[in-house]
Amino acid sequence: MSLIVQKFGGSSVADAERLRNVARIITETRKKGHQVVAVLSAQGDTTDELIEKAAELNPNASKREMDMLLACGEQMSISLCAMAIQALDCQVISLTGWQAGMLTGSVYGNAWIKNIRTDRLQRELDQGKIVLVAGFQGINKYDDITTLGRGGSDTSAVALAAALHADLCQIYTDVDGVYTADPRLVKGARKLEEITYDEMLELASLGAQVLHNRSVEMAKRYNVRLEVLSSFSGKPGTKVKEVVKNMEKTHVSGVAKDKNVARLALVGLADEPGIAFKIFSLLAKNSINVDIILQSIGRDESKDISFTVVRSDAQKARELLEENRDYIGFESIEVNDKIAKVSIVGAGMVNNPGVAARMFEALYGVGINISMISTSEIKVSVLMDERDTDRAVQAIHDKFYPEFGTAL
Repeated sequence: MSLIVQKFGGSSVADAERLRNVARIITETRKKGHQVVAVLSAQGDTTDELIEKAAELNPNASKREMDMLLACGEQMSISLCAMAIQALDCQVISLTGWQAGMLTGSVYGNAWIKNIRTDRLQRELDQGKIVLVAGFQGINKYDDITTLGRGGSDTSAVALAAALHADLCQIYTDVDGVYTADPRLVKGARKLEEITYDEMLELASLGAQVLHNRSVEMAKRYNVRLEVLSSFSGKPGTKVKEVVKNMEKTHVSGVAKDKNVARLALVGLADEPGIAFKIFSLLAKNSINVDIILQSIGRDESKDISFTVVRSDAQKARELLEENRDYIGFESIEVNDKIAKVSIVGAGMVNNPGVAARMFEALYGVGINISMISTSEIKVSVLMDERDTDRAVQAIHDKFYPEFGTAL
């Protein structure tokens, strides 16, 4: 008997009818002879509504109490879904994160999973029950409820699949797989039959919202078989795996955009060793993550360094650097939070010259200027004015998939 872990997102359980649909999917899987553990997110906009309720009372509520509150959304989903499954005459039990043995670190609001005690889960499965687990949550060493941050239910599902040595982890969402670009925004976007862990991790990190990057990273580490599919269509989804067919084929697997970006530029730095260390060690000590970095060639004994951070960190980074102006030694600092990052991802890019050139040609063809470029073995990212983002994604997609759009 195989074990399948299924995860259902907020849109999949948004109302009574959709909960009945999820209950049907789960029970049909069980009736095919599989053991089933299902992880559920909070219904629809429940999490946002809970955040609003908290803000009405105290905009500066502690993260511990916010975790206590936000965990309620997933608990409501699993209990309601359990009732729907009971109505279909199947044995089922719903468990909170802590009841399911999800042990986390103590950082409220963005906890990391440390371990999963599977005794209770295994006991319930051995009794022939479907087990529903509240996603996005766990418990820390102080016996406090913690939440795992954005996309936390994906991470819960993959972690459970790894701990239970599941045969498959299915991520059900409102799209029927991983696409070459966001199908809601890009004309001609097509679904991929399969994609590598590395490609999916890059796409998730670069703005694609199908899977959370932490869940993909965990799936790769523990070799968890993943499938992304729709809870509405019933069609086969996209398989995420270590090796895919035609791995050496020249292709771009996807185009992603990320508008949660700000660029900082330090002008007039001394052209001497240790300057970059001073800047980026200072940011790291204050938990500010840096993405793209560009350093100019030193001239007249000075140089400039530009780098990107998420927009929410831009002001904090600016203030921190200003406070340490004398220590670092720069003339001025510039901040631009009206930019966006557009990226292409493909496992075969490293051995195929000209991929980046085609991307730049696509942008040139529609008159879009690039301000910074970053590359790796499987991705090319560029920064641009945020107003050009959607047009850029469409142009790049048309360049690499001309049969689906208008070739440039």
